[in-house]
Order: sequence, then C-alpha cells, then structure tokens
Amino acid sequence: MDYRIEHDSMGEVKVPADKYWGAQTQRSKDNFRIGAGIETMPKEIITAFGMLKKAAALANHQLKSEKMTDEKCAAICKACDEVIAGQLSQHFPLVVWQTGSGTQSNMNANEVIANRANEIAGKALCHPNDDINMSQSSNDTFPTAMHIAAAKIIKDAVFPALDGLISTFCRLEKENEGIVKSGRTHLQDATPITFSQEISGWRSSLQTDRRLLETALDELSEIALGGTAVGTGLNAPAGFDTTVAEKLSEVANMPFRSAANKFHALTSKDEIVFAHGALKALAADLMKIANDVRWLASGPRLGLGEIKIPENEPGSSIMPGKVNPTQCEALTMVAVQVMGNDAAIGFAASQGNFELNVFMPVTIYNFLQSARLLADAMQSFNKNCASGIKADKEKMHHNLHNSLMLVTALNPYIGYENAAKTAKKAYAENISLKEACLALGFLTEEEFDKAFKPEEMV
Repeated sequence: MDYRIEHDSMGEVKVPADKYWGAQTQRSKDNFRIGAGIETMPKEIITAFGMLKKAAALANHQLKSEKMTDEKCAAICKACDEVIAGQLSQHFPLVVWQTGSGTQSNMNANEVIANRANEIAGKALCHPNDDINMSQSSNDTFPTAMHIAAAKIIKDAVFPALDGLISTFCRLEKENEGIVKSGRTHLQDATPITFSQEISGWRSSLQTDRRLLETALDELSEIALGGTAVGTGLNAPAGFDTTVAEKLSEVANMPFRSAANKFHALTSKDEIVFAHGALKALAADLMKIANDVRWLASGPRLGLGEIKIPENEPGSSIMPGKVNPTQCEALTMVAVQVMGNDAAIGFAASQGNFELNVFMPVTIYNFLQSARLLADAMQSFNKNCASGIKADKEKMHHNLHNSLMLVTALNPYIGYENAAKTAKKAYAENISLKEACLALGFLTEEEFDKAFKPEEMV
C-alpha cells in the first residue's frame, strides 16, 4: 500500500495515499481498535456532518466572506454534497468507541472535506481546522449532527414504515366490522368485543406513537451549532448560530433552529432521551400488537386460532408441516433491543459533566439502531404478516358462545352474586350458561333469551 505523510499539531503521520482523511483520523483509527469494521460511526452521522459543514461554510461565507471566500465556499460545498450523497463513505473509517465528544469524527469530516475540496480546486486551498471547522467546535458540531441524524431517520424511515402499518390496520378495521368475538383480560375470557374494535386499539396506539414522535421532532430541531467549545460562541461571528440554522434548514430540507441556551445544548441530551422515549413507546406498542397477533393465530388446532396469518416458511427442522409466527417473533425481538438501547441512552445522557457530555457516540449509535430496526421491522411485519391477517369467523363465533363471561349480561337481571353462581355451576358441570341459570331458578327460559344476546354486548 502506498502512503503519504500528513501532519497535525502532534507531528507527522503516515496515511494511505488513496484516502482523503488526515493525521487526526489516522491516529484515532490506530488508537481505537474497538469494534473495528463493524461498529463504525453510523452513515446517518456522516451524512449529517456533510449537511452541517455545508451549512457552516454558507453561513461563514455570508458573515466572514474575507475568510470564507467564494472559491473556498464553492469547493467545500461540492465536497460536502459528495459526503451527503454517500460518495465518500469509504473515507470515514472511525468506530463508535472513541472519544466521548465525537471530536475525532468531527476531524474526520474536516479532513476529508478539506482534502476533497483541495482536489476539486486543484490546489491547497482549504485547511481542516481553519476553513472546514471555521466558527465551530467538535463540542457543538457532534450534538448538532446527532439531532440532524435523529430527526432525519424519524422523518425518512420511521414515519413511512409506521404510516404503512397504520394504513393496513385501517383497512383491516373496515373489512372486519360486525364480527363479534370474545374479549380477553388477564389472558382470561372477558365480555365480547368486535374484531374491528380490537384492531382499532392497535391502530390508535400507533397513531398516538406517531404524535409523540412528531412532538419529539420539534425538540430535535434545536441545534447546538454556534455554541463552539463551551457554549459561549467563542470564535464564531455574531449571528452565526441563527444564520447557520437557516442554512442547515435549506440543506437538510427540514426545519432547524438555534438552541436558545447553548450551555444546555452542549451538555444535556434531553431531546435525544425524549425522542428515544417515543421510539420506546412505539416499541412497547409493537410488542403488544405482535403478541396479540401470535396469540390469536396460535394453533392451528390447539390454540386460540381466531385469526389466520400468512405462512411464509417451514417452522421446524424436525416437526413436518409446522409453521411459526416468525414475523411476530422478529418484531418482538426488535422491541426488546430498543428497550435495551433506551437504558443505555438514559445512562449515557446522565453523564454530562460541567459544560459537555462525553457519551455522545454511544448515545446516537443506539438511537439510530433503534430507529433503523423499528422501521425495517414494521415494514417486514406489515408486508409479510399484518397485511394478510384473516379472521376465522367460525372459531370466533364458537369461542364467543362458549365464554362464561357472557354471564355479565345477566347482572342487571339476577345480580352479580347470582350471575357468579351461574358461571361457576356452568363451568363445574360443563353445561351452558342457560342450562345453569334455569337449573338455579334465577330466570325462565323466555327471560334468559331476552336478556342474553352476546352480539349486542359490544
């Protein structure tokens, strides 16, 4: 392999000749061989850095045109566009497990953009620190990249997958109107419910989760950029924070605004914790829905068997003909992972000391994994399971009319205690509620038939 010599404030470093990164990136690559090649900085963070560096160049050009010249700005913006498009991804090798401020990833972006900009300009035009990092610090760029990446993945990945699943439940809700089945509480028989009502609970839960994520998006739109090293804005021109937020909104095609208090923005991770809490709420609801589906589809002969779901692949290497609710299982495993990630994010966010939090890479790594997994799992569950749910009307009718909790309809006529006696007698003697009620003398046959109408109990 051919090398070139790069230097930083600590001296000279050998760097692969075909890579745009510089000395500081190489030092990090050499010093942090932790999860190398697997747990590298997420691509969403690299894209976010491309966006914020372009926005910073445009803001500096507007506010400090004597330093950020037309020529520099043009070259930097073109290099940033290539970063955003993913064309330079091979030049971002650093792992998550590095400095907790993300300084080395910020410098990775600075070095790659500077070297590529110089190549575009055909001369040594841009310096990583003086030009690409102008008016910035790692301490305000990395938190900003976190907010950009988190907001973008919610908007571009989570929402489309979530909306698709909501749409499927809306369709199923309409298709299953009027089908009455037994409700269940505590995994025990309960009073009747329509299947469309049950589905409406799933649908409404997901719609609530979407509203919570929309609220979180608004909080994530506040960015730390402009606070520089400790929140004072040292070395940034007046108005840089608001100007760069405007430029970033244009570059990212999403609204961003300057954080009102940069000291908070640098050290607190409240917004990320809050947003991931909304992802955890979504995960909790998906866990519930997936478990409902696999319980309702359990069988095919010895379970509840009230719905049928698509049969996608063989379920056993030893039991012929077995088919399992694999999409439900995948979705519930993702939910568990998200809940674990939430614990890691909460711990990491609590570790802000004085003017900075130094657990930022692990925080955003877990956040993005949660969002990515949820989006993928919802799409898979929707396509391969939910969209093919079919009600087994016969089984639902059978289960409904064998439920002892239909006795609740008799409460207004014979009272709670007599209704309980009726249910217990029916269960003990394996007879119908009607037979038990008549045997106990609580109602005549005509009175029972008038009071006992399961389909009207919903």
